[in-house]
Amino acid sequence: MNLDLIRHAAQTSGGILYLMAVLLLIALAVMIERFWALGQMQSQCRAWVRELKGLSHVDAARLRERVEATPGAPAAQVVAVALAHDLDDTLEHFTDRLEEAVMDQAPRVDRGLWMLDTIVTLAPLLGLLGTIIGMFNTFQALSSPGTATQQVTGGVGEALLATACGLFIAVLGLVAFNALQQRVRLVMHQLERIKLMLANRMYPHYRGERAPRAAAPLSAAGSVRPQVLQQKLA
Repeated sequence: MNLDLIRHAAQTSGGILYLMAVLLLIALAVMIERFWALGQMQSQCRAWVRELKGLSHVDAARLRERVEATPGAPAAQVVAVALAHDLDDTLEHFTDRLEEAVMDQAPRVDRGLWMLDTIVTLAPLLGLLGTIIGMFNTFQALSSPGTATQQVTGGVGEALLATACGLFIAVLGLVAFNALQQRVRLVMHQLERIKLMLANRMYPHYRGERAPRAAAPLSAAGSVRPQVLQQKLA
């Protein structure tokens, strides 16, 4: 099959093959970007898990350095919420804030997968539509006198090319989509694990193991100024 035959098949399919080529390029772009991004997220989450495993409590200075090294990472943004926590608040609210931070990262983790899911469903349907258009053109040729059998069978083969292309894109996209979904689940699991590790390592600060704190100064309005975890553990 040469380039001229493919171009002719694309024209007889009503331009469906050109559209499917665009879908293939979009699918490949999404696959490459998501595999790279999710791989980075997994690596960063594993590094944070190793870091937290070596701590018995929340070491604000040490964790702050790690957050500043990769501030845009989902795991770093979850840890940043812990560093901004006020110890005058309850441990239950601290856990809720971490859960909110994890949920904030969910759209970033599975970003773009809806396009791949749509292409997996759309490509076979477009292939079928291209085949129907090609078959319609072939049957129209049968009505012309003197039409050779080779022309009819060749037209049927060109029409079926659209279905083959649609199935190829769908199979490729489905395999990649399932692999990416698995990576998304692993990243979200690691973020949940980081959340629990932070909550467990925050607990000692609520057991009275800290030295007694001096009374906090009052603001002009008479309320206690909020002190974040970074200040209290300095």
